[in-house]
Amino acid sequence: MTAAALLASIAVTALCASSHQASAADPYPSRRITFVVPYPAGGATDVLARLLANKLQESWKQTVLVENKSGGGGVVGNDHVAKAQPDGYTVLIGITQIIQAPSLVSKLPYDVFKDLAPVTQIALSTIVLVVPEQQPIKSVKELIDYAKANPGKPYGTFGNATTSHLYGELLKKTANIDMTHVPYRGSAPLTNDLLANTVTSAFQDLTTASAQIKAGKLRPLAVGGEKRRTALPDVPTMAELGYPGFEIEGWLGVFVPAATPKEIVKKLSDELARIIASPEGVAGIETLSLVPVGGSAEAFEKVLRRDYEKWADVAKATGVKGE
Repeated sequence: MTAAALLASIAVTALCASSHQASAADPYPSRRITFVVPYPAGGATDVLARLLANKLQESWKQTVLVENKSGGGGVVGNDHVAKAQPDGYTVLIGITQIIQAPSLVSKLPYDVFKDLAPVTQIALSTIVLVVPEQQPIKSVKELIDYAKANPGKPYGTFGNATTSHLYGELLKKTANIDMTHVPYRGSAPLTNDLLANTVTSAFQDLTTASAQIKAGKLRPLAVGGEKRRTALPDVPTMAELGYPGFEIEGWLGVFVPAATPKEIVKKLSDELARIIASPEGVAGIETLSLVPVGGSAEAFEKVLRRDYEKWADVAKATGVKGE
């Protein structure tokens, strides 16, 4: 290499290093942010992610894109973010599955506590026990009596090893009934078969079931969670009816790679929590029949650790396993 070529090479290297340092020193956020949704477009997680992305883009004046990376029941998208650069520009919009999976499958490509950092809890996703309008069943007691008189009748879920499945198997165990589990690939096909009276009952997410409940096509018998929901004030909780274990709920939350600087996590957490608590945020979330939460990264981490233990107990008690 000639002296001139060597000097040119050194100059280019120095320029690249200087550019990288300047980029690293830029205040966050200084470029595009990507929200990764580990499920297909069109579902509640995707719709919620786009709501938050639009509001964050407005407030920070930076492009916020939503990228759907579905597969493996959420594992593909979760893993993508877990292995992404920890700079705050790749953000996961995850659901309860992320904290349930360690107790349901033998091996995951990431550790939710070591490889991901919580940012904020977006909302609670209410699960409602429903039966088709064609069924004469009007209460959980009547459903249990029916199941005891007709063992093996099908109940549907929106997927194997989901909250819907865990709730269903927990009811079977606590009520000592025999019903056959029929897993679907999501809430939409489950709803279609409920409307057709193909399955007797299901633990369905309220986001999907709400319209059919309002139309009288599905009859709500009970909800999960610690208290009744504003959208269904006359529907009791499973706990009210004497069935413990259903207080633990599904949720949606925000994560970033674990090594993301704490100041970036806090900035993102504070702004997203503000958006969630704003009138527009609350209205948008409630439109999806979700319950807004928000809050700090620290508060969300406590939820993760609490729910990890609770879902592990449910998985052990019911014997549910992932695929």
